[in-house]
Amino acid sequence: MILPKKHLYQNRSLLHVGAELLALLSEPTSVSELWERIRQKSVQDARQQLTFDWFVLSLALLFALGAIELEKGAIRRRVR
Repeated sequence: MILPKKHLYQNRSLLHVGAELLALLSEPTSVSELWERIRQKSVQDARQQLTFDWFVLSLALLFALGAIELEKGAIRRRVR
């Protein structure tokens, strides 16, 4: 689930989705806006139809890794 495996495409792993989310976070944004951005991107690839629960799991992973933080209702990349 976190890493790609035999029955999980690389672009469906949580690390890959998380990396795409980080790439979209050039500025602080709301959860709903980030969801719309990643959903529009995933519509282009029929194999990668991202569901909201997979999106939330990816956000949770990024938060647990310390890569993102929530500040005043906006998600932003964590600067170390």
